[in-house]
Amino acid sequence: MYVLTCYLSYLAISIALTIWVARTLHRSGRVFLVDAFHGNTELADSVNHLLVVGFYLINVGYIALALKTEEALVTARGVIELESGKIGVVLLILGAMHFFNLFVLSRMRQKARRNPNHGESILA
Repeated sequence: MYVLTCYLSYLAISIALTIWVARTLHRSGRVFLVDAFHGNTELADSVNHLLVVGFYLINVGYIALALKTEEALVTARGVIELESGKIGVVLLILGAMHFFNLFVLSRMRQKARRNPNHGESILA
């Protein structure tokens, strides 16, 4: 019973955190992308959506892989310790991906500012 409880709560917490971070990145990242693509909102929204899809695939993939455990969970303490370790790794991955996205978006903005016609020529 402890294993099932651990799995279900781990999945619920990890997926909820992933959705929250993805929505935050999607909402806030749009501003950077619109600026990087010189107001081309259609392109910015498309790239933003693709980034979120990739974010979900990587994080949910890891969450699914990390679900497995060989430990015998016979106490509530064991469940909490195992789950906190797994959720801690998920949070570190989410944080690393957040900073990676910020780095990529920042680089895109810098490149677009150096080449002002870049955003317009992509769809032309």
